[in-house]
Amino acid sequence: MLLTGSKCLFREAEWRLMSAQSPEQIVETLIYPYLNHAVRMLEAEYATAGDIDNGMRFGCGYPAGPLAVLDTIGAETVRAALAARHAETGDHLHEPAGLLVTLAASGGSFAAAAGDASAAPTLKRPISSVGVVGTGTMASGIVQVFAQAGYDVVYVGRSAEKLDGVIRYITKNLDRAIERGKATEDDKAGVLERLTGSTEREALGGVDIVIEAIAEDLDLKLQLFKDLDRIAKPGAILATTTSSLPITQLGQATSRPADVIGMHFFNPAPVMKLVEIVTTEETSPEVDETVRALTAQVGKVGVSCADRSGFIVNCLLFPYLNDAIKLAESGVDLVTIDTAIKEGAGLPMGPFELLDVVGNDVSLAIQEELLAEFEEPGFTPAATLVAKVRDGELGRKTKKGFHDYAQ
Repeated sequence: MLLTGSKCLFREAEWRLMSAQSPEQIVETLIYPYLNHAVRMLEAEYATAGDIDNGMRFGCGYPAGPLAVLDTIGAETVRAALAARHAETGDHLHEPAGLLVTLAASGGSFAAAAGDASAAPTLKRPISSVGVVGTGTMASGIVQVFAQAGYDVVYVGRSAEKLDGVIRYITKNLDRAIERGKATEDDKAGVLERLTGSTEREALGGVDIVIEAIAEDLDLKLQLFKDLDRIAKPGAILATTTSSLPITQLGQATSRPADVIGMHFFNPAPVMKLVEIVTTEETSPEVDETVRALTAQVGKVGVSCADRSGFIVNCLLFPYLNDAIKLAESGVDLVTIDTAIKEGAGLPMGPFELLDVVGNDVSLAIQEELLAEFEEPGFTPAATLVAKVRDGELGRKTKKGFHDYAQ
């Protein structure tokens, strides 16, 4: 639950002097713009209130989504704080969203504005077999998810060694589950029996849906989708797990853009509950509903959005992380910020702890994509983030990022 104490937002100069001693102010400074971004996303009808909240709950492990948090704090409290900050900074990102202003004036809530939940989706196309292209951690996890849910899975990699790596990954995960009493040897045997590996993409010719999980390289993905268009049977759904690349372009590389959709799993796929389901303007409604139903059938929480950089989670998460870096650049201690966010906002990790887990190179790339997409000056990557990447201080994977992990 977010801290709802001190509501007054100090003038910018005063904030720079006092913020290091005020956890409440740190929370307001970093969290309120994040809440405002979520309101703008809803206002633009990019995603529903439920999908926005579920995206952050299940994609980031937050105890509550941003709109639910905003209802807890109160729309007028957040509006007034943002308006005061906007008057000082002139930053458009601090200007209260129109919907926030409306609800603050009416005393309404985002829960009430969300309305009733839609009916549960159903499979509009039969799905009995699944294809996965790729053998990395994400691809291997997706193979496991569908095989555990009872689907026959054909997975394609570049070599027999790569294919064996998928089996090792899944076997290791299942052995851990058996040790914890969450699976049996029979369960493990059943999953492995449903797997078929191949080094030839033609093996995907009979599956009902193909999920691409190769490197985040647009040229490679375009070539793959051209190939899948040739190989996949009529009516097969072609899905991509991209977290950043334009799905519309992937669809246009085929003769069947209506069958192309995004299924952005979160890593590790067997553990993380969220899947962002991303439709283009050409994705057919029956493909969208089928993928939403399939996502639910494999035990995941699906959230729907359109084809735009960042989708739901990255679009809300990374500007907040970038703001945290800029706050540190103003002189506030990193540990103080991390602690304030964990204790005051109830988030599972502080922003600098999370940046180091994600990887500063990944964070910089995503922030640059958001800046290019939205052209918001406030989305300009923080200078310290750029420097960290330049110096090879990428986070836990290099033993040094914003924090030091050498020991």
